[in-house]
Amino acid sequence: MAGHSKWANIKHRKDRADKIKGKIFSRIIKEIISAVRQGGPDPKSNNKLRIAIQKAKDANVPSDNVERNIKKASSEGGEDYAEMTYELYGFGGVGIVVDVMTDNKNRIASEIRIATNKCGGTIATPGAVSYNFERKGVIRIPKDGLKEDDLFLLASEGGAEDFSVEDEAYVVLAPVDAILQVKESLQKAGVSCKEPTLEMIPKNWVEVSDEVADQNIALIEWLENIDDVDAVFHNMKI
Repeated sequence: MAGHSKWANIKHRKDRADKIKGKIFSRIIKEIISAVRQGGPDPKSNNKLRIAIQKAKDANVPSDNVERNIKKASSEGGEDYAEMTYELYGFGGVGIVVDVMTDNKNRIASEIRIATNKCGGTIATPGAVSYNFERKGVIRIPKDGLKEDDLFLLASEGGAEDFSVEDEAYVVLAPVDAILQVKESLQKAGVSCKEPTLEMIPKNWVEVSDEVADQNIALIEWLENIDDVDAVFHNMKI
């Protein structure tokens, strides 16, 4: 029985990892299709497509899949994905912004309502929450012996507009249309960068109790598990 239990646990972990990997692949392919539909199939003139292709490389999405979906998105007809943003009020005055990419607006509307019915929170009117956030390009750089002052100078010279420090990484912020330029500038200076992401950065943070934080985390995790949800941002200070 012990051997069976061990095998079951290993299989469960593998199944979960495969599911997460499959979801990541699916989301990246949707980003590629949406980027091509909006800005064309040439990554040199389409920053969103460049970022999506780099994400695909970092996630080991087969290049054949990427090329096939770029061609498919360039042709008439076929599936298309709408980018949407839902705004929610969480617990304790916390704002939550949900980035969505979907081919079925009715389905995602239903799933967002289910999330608030199950976990609490309320859906806000457009702009009621997002006014307190700014969309920025974000690069996280592992510390790995890098000196903070040196990196700050390099990032500033490359076009970054803000800089902060997390436990294991430095965080560089830049306008969305400048983030790839900042990354290339840092790489030329010998800095190893993770692929940029586009994130909603809070202008103000809300402090909450542990109990309220747990309630918000339950809602955020439910939202993150919805297939059409790309990212969830909040201004809760934990």
